[in-house]
Amino acid sequence: MPENDKPIYDVIIIGAGPAGCAAAIYAARARLKTLLIDRAKLGGSLAVAPQVANYPGVPKPLPGAELARIMKQQAIDFGAEYLQAPVMGVDLDRELKQVYTTDGVLQGKAVIIATGAMGRGARVPGEEQFVGRGVSYCATCDAAFFQDAVVAVVGGSEEAVDDALRLARFARRVLLVLPTATLTVGDEARRAVEAEAKIELLPGRRLVEIRGSEQVNEIVITGTVPIESSAVPNGPPHRALSPLQETLAVDGVFIYLAGNKPVTDFLQGALEVTESGCIRTDRLMATAAPGVFAAGDVRCSDFRQAITSAADGAIAAMSADRYVNRRESLRPSR
Repeated sequence: MPENDKPIYDVIIIGAGPAGCAAAIYAARARLKTLLIDRAKLGGSLAVAPQVANYPGVPKPLPGAELARIMKQQAIDFGAEYLQAPVMGVDLDRELKQVYTTDGVLQGKAVIIATGAMGRGARVPGEEQFVGRGVSYCATCDAAFFQDAVVAVVGGSEEAVDDALRLARFARRVLLVLPTATLTVGDEARRAVEAEAKIELLPGRRLVEIRGSEQVNEIVITGTVPIESSAVPNGPPHRALSPLQETLAVDGVFIYLAGNKPVTDFLQGALEVTESGCIRTDRLMATAAPGVFAAGDVRCSDFRQAITSAADGAIAAMSADRYVNRRESLRPSR
């Protein structure tokens, strides 16, 4: 027993979304002393998804919170301990890793970081209020719930454009709200948008508010748009900028802003991250720090799905098992 009278864990998992819960399931089933920590009762973006209909083994749509609860309970049933507490900091340099929480200092031989990517701090008014009630960050997950609806997609990235095209398969109308004056994606994506009659481009706009009652029913955007004017009477026309604010009726809004970043602030320099805040790993989810692994959206992988995050978590747990038990190769767990 360590000096602080708390047990030493084989693996401490920070984050209880699909990646964290899958890691806890695999680690506990491998008979590692496992602790799963999350600041929320149900962690990750999965918990705020109104419905999940594409997770293997789940034949009927169910609320994301229910699937998250099932995953967490499965980990607990296999023997993982669960702690609801914010993580304030970590010390990952020593052999016995330190995780600082409001519940005290916790110690583990290995740490798996699975804190997801919902870390954008500068949210617009109404965004948090309507997450899961019209506000979404994943068209792959939620597009089918907006059949014949009017939706807005906010952002000009390749991901935003791809998801606008995905939403056009279901929605009646898709408003693509661009923070830039023009599309800045590749030619193929640009041509696809131009060919899609359901997509309407709104360039040079910024989302400033999301409104509704029980569900989202409108957004407020502002920005500048070019207008034709003349500098002097009877002079030649020129392009000027005019302020614009609009209120648009929508049934949902999908947000893909640059501020959507991994939740890594608690690391406080303990682990190197990219300029975007992503944690780099190898194919076995190992970071540059021995005994420290990362899984799920915190890695900024190309596909942000519950199933790919869960796969990351399973791999991270098997890698942690190998590290803790000093094995040279992974031991599969079925």
